[in-house]
Amino acid sequence: MMTTTSPSYHRSKVAAAWLASLFGVIGAHWWYLGRPRAWAITAFGVLMLALSRLYPVWWDSPPFLILIIPITAGFIESLVFALKTDEWFDARYNPRSGRCNQTGWSAVFAAIFSTLVGAAVLTFGIALIVLHVYKALGWLDGLVI
Repeated sequence: MMTTTSPSYHRSKVAAAWLASLFGVIGAHWWYLGRPRAWAITAFGVLMLALSRLYPVWWDSPPFLILIIPITAGFIESLVFALKTDEWFDARYNPRSGRCNQTGWSAVFAAIFSTLVGAAVLTFGIALIVLHVYKALGWLDGLVI
C-alpha cells in the first residue's frame, strides 16, 4: 500500500528573519516556524513587559532588563535565518512543502537591520545593567546621574 503525504505549509526565510528581529522578544518567529513551546516564550515576554509597566520608569526596571536576553536572542536568530543558505532553511523548516526559498537581497537587508538595531539595543541594555550594578555596589554614591 502506498501512502502519500500532502505538502506542508511553506515558510519564508525572510519572513522568519524579520519576525525574529522585530518581535523576537515575544517569540513571534517561534509561532511562525511551528516550534514547540512557543507559548512559553510569548508568556514570558508578555509577563516581563507587564511587570515592567509597574515601575515609574518602565525601561529602567528589572523585568525590562531581563528582557534583554530574549531581545538579543531574537536578533541573533534573525541573523542566523538571514545568513544561512536557502537550502539549509528549506531542509529544516520546509522539508515537505514542495517549494524552495529564493531570497536574494531581502535576506541581506534583514541581516543589516538586525545587526545595526540589535547592536544598539544590546549596547543600551548592557549600559543599563552596568548602571544598576554600579548603583547597587555603591560605586556611584554621591554622583548625580
